[in-house]
Amino acid sequence: MEKHASNPSSATGAAKGALAGMRVIELSQIMAGPTCGMMLADLGADVIKVEKINGGDDSRQYRDPQINGISAPYLMLNRNKRAIALDLKHPEGKKVLLRMIRDADVVTENFRKGTMEKLGLGYETLRKENPGLIYCAVSGYGLSGPYADKGGFDLVAQGFSGLMAITGEPGGPPLRTGNSVADINAGLLAAFGVLAAYQHKQRTGEGQIVETSLLEASLQQLYWHAAIYFGSGVSPGPTGSAHVLSAPYQAFPTGTDWIIIGGANEKNWQRIAAALGKPEWAEDPRFARNRDRMNNRDELVESMSAILKTRSAQEWLDIFDEAGVPAGPVHSIAQALSHPQTLARGMVVEQEHSVAGTVRTVGMPVKLSATPAQYHRPAPQLGEDTVAILGEFGYSESEIDDLINAGVVAAIDREGATA
Repeated sequence: MEKHASNPSSATGAAKGALAGMRVIELSQIMAGPTCGMMLADLGADVIKVEKINGGDDSRQYRDPQINGISAPYLMLNRNKRAIALDLKHPEGKKVLLRMIRDADVVTENFRKGTMEKLGLGYETLRKENPGLIYCAVSGYGLSGPYADKGGFDLVAQGFSGLMAITGEPGGPPLRTGNSVADINAGLLAAFGVLAAYQHKQRTGEGQIVETSLLEASLQQLYWHAAIYFGSGVSPGPTGSAHVLSAPYQAFPTGTDWIIIGGANEKNWQRIAAALGKPEWAEDPRFARNRDRMNNRDELVESMSAILKTRSAQEWLDIFDEAGVPAGPVHSIAQALSHPQTLARGMVVEQEHSVAGTVRTVGMPVKLSATPAQYHRPAPQLGEDTVAILGEFGYSESEIDDLINAGVVAAIDREGATA
């Protein structure tokens, strides 16, 4: 587990990161947009999170679980960011944002289409302040098409895209994936788009709109299933843990726990058959080729399971490791996040938060040798950096006091409360 001390006084954070010098104004909240912002912040971008005065990011209101009164989901997705609490409906609040935009590279938002325009802060308005601005929008269905005006959520996108039709066991009800795959992948795609646009800006000075949606983030997960449909005209259904193109490639029961066995090619299948004590299966017309195994998958799974149930999960994993067969356990979340391999890869990050205390979050999944991700501060309190940020954008102490007194911004006072 990687331990990192917080540095709340740091103005721009990880100055040595790959994206040092990039400034991002994050208007996004909950999951998709904040995922994008956290990825950029981990790589050195100065991400300023703009939150509404009353309550902030909606994920702050997730009451269970909490760590010393702070929402654990909020803490997960907002490390390395600075926070300003700002009323964008107030005329002076809009002026504050526009001043910030002038010195920004990127702004992110994940509101319903037209929301920013209603606030008087749409792309055309913002680009007048900063022609080089990269405007990143994450929406439910995208900014064009007959559904562009609809709102969207992860669950709705999973159903609309077909993901729920292929998740679960055959004959069972439609199921969402266990994680918020549309939200998370949309955040990753947004970060990917921002980086492409930033490279273009570095060459030309030009900004542009970068947009993706929960729908497209879900549809992208269908590569194999779409290939089957485009090639055959048939919509694949759910296959449980089994693969739609290869067998055996799924979870199997043993005498103790479930394990995963991956026979994605003929060499692996031959090793699997030998490890199970059935080398003749490699030539059995029912199982010899992948096409044969797919046509007889129920019989294959039943035959393999009968043998696998005669030993413990660990015994079989040792046997398969020795034979060079890709196999592994089915972990709980706790087991996965405490496994030595997970920790060795820096995928659990520990930081000290001024209120929550010791906080653990999931680390950056991309490793850079020269400019690795840095974890320089935990998720901010609401309005924690308001005063410092306003000062950076040229506001005097008296002007900041006036904004606070007028309710345009909220800030953490010296006792740690939001004023």
